[in-house]
Amino acid sequence: MTAVELSSNDLRSREKGTGSLVLGFGLLVAVTFTLLSLFVLLARIFTQAIPAFRERGSDFITDTIGSEPGISGIWPGLFGSFGIGVGVLLLAVPLGLAAAIYLEEYAKPTRFNRFVIVNIRNLAGVPAVIYGVLGLIIFVGWLKPITNGGSVIAAALTLSVLVLPVIIITGMEAIRSVPTGIREAGYGVGATRWEVTRDHVLPYAMPGILTGTVLALSRALGEAAPLIMIGAITGLLPETSLTGKFTAIPMLIYNWSGRPDSAGGAIGWSNSAAAAGLVLLVLVIAFNLTGVLLRQKFEKKRVGT
Repeated sequence: MTAVELSSNDLRSREKGTGSLVLGFGLLVAVTFTLLSLFVLLARIFTQAIPAFRERGSDFITDTIGSEPGISGIWPGLFGSFGIGVGVLLLAVPLGLAAAIYLEEYAKPTRFNRFVIVNIRNLAGVPAVIYGVLGLIIFVGWLKPITNGGSVIAAALTLSVLVLPVIIITGMEAIRSVPTGIREAGYGVGATRWEVTRDHVLPYAMPGILTGTVLALSRALGEAAPLIMIGAITGLLPETSLTGKFTAIPMLIYNWSGRPDSAGGAIGWSNSAAAAGLVLLVLVIAFNLTGVLLRQKFEKKRVGT
C-alpha cells in the first residue's frame, strides 16, 4: 500500500470520527430547526392572509388605506415600497459598485485606505434606526428643498445609505475572488487597468455582486425603523406621489398588526397585516428572481469563456 493510499485512508477514518459525527448531527439539527421555523412562519402568514384576499380580491391591492379592515387596501404602501426599491437600485448599487471597484482595484494598501475599509465594515452593523436619524437630519431637514421633507425620495436616499456598506463589502469580496491570472492575461495583451476591470474582472465577479445586491435590496424593502424616523405615515393616505407624504408596506404591517380585530367582521386587521406581508414577500421575491436570472446569465457567460 502506497503512502498516498495510507494518507487517503487516514483522512477517511478521520472523517468518520466521533467529533465529525457530532458536528454533522448538530448542523443537521440547526438546519432542520431553521427550515421548520421558516415553514411555520410562512404557513401562519398564508393562513392569515387567505381570508383577506378571499373577501377583497384584487381590491386589497388597488384600494387606498381605510379606517376599517374590510375597506382598506395597500396601494399607497405598495407604491412607496416599489419606489424605495427602485431608488435603492438606482442610487446605492452604482455607488456601492464604484466604491468596491476603487477600493479593490485602484486604491493602494495605505493606512488611510485600510481605515476606510474597516469603517465600512463597521457601518454594515450599525442599527437601522441610526440611519433613520441620519435621514431625518440630512434628507428630511437639510435637503428639504430637494426631497420635500418626508417623501419617497427621502426614504430611498436613507435606505440607500443603509445598504451601501453591504453592497460595497460584497462587491469587494466578489472582485477579490477573481483569479489573478485573468488580470495578468489582460495586461499581457496590452489592456489598460480599466479595460481589464470592465471586460474581465467585472463579468467574472458579477454573480457575487448581484447576490450582494439582492441581499441589500431585501433588507431595504423590509426595514420599518428608518421610515418611522423620517415621517412615513400610518394613517389615511388618499393619494400617492414621490414628493408628498408616503407610506410603505412595512409601515402598514406595523400599524395593522397592533390594532384589535373587531368582533363580527369578515376579516380583521390581523388578516390585513398578514396579506400585506404576503404582498411584500412577493415583491421581494420578484426583485430576487430578477437578480437570480441575471446572475445565472453571467455565470453561463463566465463558464462559456
